[in-house]
Amino acid sequence: QVQLIESGGGLVQAGGSLRLSCAASGRTFDNYAMGWFRQAPGTEREFVAAIKWRDSTPLYGDLVKGRFAVSRDNAKNTMYLQMNSLKPEDTYTYICAAGLQTAWRTFLAIDSYDYWGQGTQVTVSS
Repeated sequence: QVQLIESGGGLVQAGGSLRLSCAASGRTFDNYAMGWFRQAPGTEREFVAAIKWRDSTPLYGDLVKGRFAVSRDNAKNTMYLQMNSLKPEDTYTYICAAGLQTAWRTFLAIDSYDYWGQGTQVTVSS
């Protein structure tokens, strides 16, 4: 059974930092890209960041470029999201995902992913 489990969320003041983790298990994730999305109740999931498997090429959403950094440790099947200079508008549930790398998947949208976690809440106070 594939599981993606996020951790590291919490309450932080504006300007602060948090580091999220996503631990994957249940199968081999070779050749799987991993990504982060965020979602508020009643809204669609928004792309945050993604990272390819072999060369660790990072991708970022426009709203987080320059503030967030995605990384992964393939030996541990774990992906990280370092979030700096947090703003109140970064308050969301952050959800990790994994998708098999194919030639046509961009990993910028939800249809590029095969597996999803349950999410971890990040709240940024002003």
